Amino acid sequence: MPLSPSDRALGNLLVERHILTLPQFDEAVALAETWNVRLGDAILARNWIDPTAYYQGIAYYYELPLVDLMREPPDISLLHAAEADTYARTLTIPWGRRNDRIVVATAEPGPQTVLSARQRWGTAIEFVVASKFDIVWAVQTAFADQLSHRAVFELAEQDPGMSAQRVCTPGQLIVGYGLLTSFLLGLALAPIATLITLNVAMSLFYLGNFIFKGILVSAGGGRNPENDEAIAIAARALRDEDLPVFTVLVPMFREPEMLPVLAQSLRELDYPLGKLDIKIVLEAEDHETIEVARTLGLEGVFEVIRVPPSKPQTKPKACNFALRFARGEYLVIYDAEDRPEPDQLRKVVATFRSLPDDVACLQCRLSYYNASENWLSRMFTLDYALWFDQLLPGLERLNVPIPLGGTSNHFKIDILRELHAWDPFNVTEDADLGIRLTQKGYRVAVVDSTTYEEACCHAGAWIRQRSRWIKGYMQTFLVHTRRPLHLIRTTGFLGFVGFMFFIGGTALCGILNPIFWIIYLVWLVAFSTGLDPVFPQLLLLLALLNLLAGNGVFTYLSMLAPIRRGWLGLIPYSLTVFGYWFLMSIAAYKALWQLIYSPFYWEKTQHGVSNHAQAHMRAVETPS
Repeated sequence: MPLSPSDRALGNLLVERHILTLPQFDEAVALAETWNVRLGDAILARNWIDPTAYYQGIAYYYELPLVDLMREPPDISLLHAAEADTYARTLTIPWGRRNDRIVVATAEPGPQTVLSARQRWGTAIEFVVASKFDIVWAVQTAFADQLSHRAVFELAEQDPGMSAQRVCTPGQLIVGYGLLTSFLLGLALAPIATLITLNVAMSLFYLGNFIFKGILVSAGGGRNPENDEAIAIAARALRDEDLPVFTVLVPMFREPEMLPVLAQSLRELDYPLGKLDIKIVLEAEDHETIEVARTLGLEGVFEVIRVPPSKPQTKPKACNFALRFARGEYLVIYDAEDRPEPDQLRKVVATFRSLPDDVACLQCRLSYYNASENWLSRMFTLDYALWFDQLLPGLERLNVPIPLGGTSNHFKIDILRELHAWDPFNVTEDADLGIRLTQKGYRVAVVDSTTYEEACCHAGAWIRQRSRWIKGYMQTFLVHTRRPLHLIRTTGFLGFVGFMFFIGGTALCGILNPIFWIIYLVWLVAFSTGLDPVFPQLLLLLALLNLLAGNGVFTYLSMLAPIRRGWLGLIPYSLTVFGYWFLMSIAAYKALWQLIYSPFYWEKTQHGVSNHAQAHMRAVETPS
């Protein structure tokens, strides 16, 4: 799109005032026309000048004062909490009064801004210029309490049935108490029959779990590569000028060393930098990371969002807070160590445009770049290969609710706001949101694009991370089974069964596995006949089938998982999967304990600790 006369005049002024060089101006013009953005967006997407100098040039061009909102904050009496989102997204805010006129601060002066401001505040207004960073800061400061309250309690207040703020409802407690009482009475009155009944139920659960996941792998492995190639071609065909603004949220906590790596990963995306709305989401008390962000000299598309202190201190709460400042049509979450494939955002846009309007979220695949570090990182990679390359595509094909992964979830931002975003009381807010989207009539689809992360390579860190995930699955299971008939009606019978096995079964298997392992070892080592009464012949055969054939099937599926990516060297490690399951059971019991005593506690995963990540950080800091 040709540059507007006002933008071209502004650029000439910046050159005359030696804020830009002539080659920089020519490049900015070319970028603005190619990307179909304002000249300022193209300039701020490059690290040529201090943004303050750019806004000084804007003020000079429009013959308006430049104000520093950090030193001279807006008159709080002119601000309305209900319009906080609008101030942040339009980068225009009422600043003060002067001779009975409202003074409006804006980062984007021009005819459209004047027209919009007159519609909102009347004709008795005048303007000053403020940087977009100052306006975002002013909104965060002025409405810290209100925005923080919304970030924590909006879902609980607007849709309490979908919030994990209450761990168990009275009805769930009554049902749980009734089941426990019935079991204890059964043990007292008919112990053998009760144990056989329990044994049959658990054996059928295991059998159903094996069969269901086998079906998912069969369905997911049948994904049509021609469709994936068609999306890749469509993504390459998208012109820069036709791409929408894409918001990128990166929640971080006490990870200053990861900021240069993160910035480099986002720069490598094949997407116009001037159309990226990148929010580095930091806790307000994380002064070290905030200071590094301030001094790193990042491009103007990066903004720091400071989340006020409040409980629970969780990633979803931080994302809810930052969502108020998002200006994109779509939104994605990345973790600090993520390295998405360069064409991922283009594929997402192409996929959204090819699918029906009810597709609200696209989940990309996740994998690990430090897979070969040690045994645990290899097993974690096998786990993710099975999960994202086989199981989730199977869920999509069978129209079963998809529990989202923790990163690389791409949303239509309007639908995300409609659903009140993430549940800050759920420590796997991603999985919960995937189920909630389905219950609200929307769909989740899977995109053939991978984001590479850092696998936990130390047992303690892995157990802390996995116990949080399992605890979140327990929370999600409790939330969405409060109204079982509603769950069946909104997800369908197959969706309900899939939810029970995929969400409930994942947590329950970790709890039950050690019990059955111990029973089997006692039976095997002691050759005891004492268990015969509770293991009739047919039930014994079913239990052995589950133990031997079922575990064998899971081992086989773990062997198949890396073949799609050509990681044949990981296949032998599938034979050691029992050790991985043992660690998972430790994490499951820790999760159960925390669900009771500390349900909203978020166990932070420390990034940048692997040898691979350390080497990459050094390479980014000292480029060749």
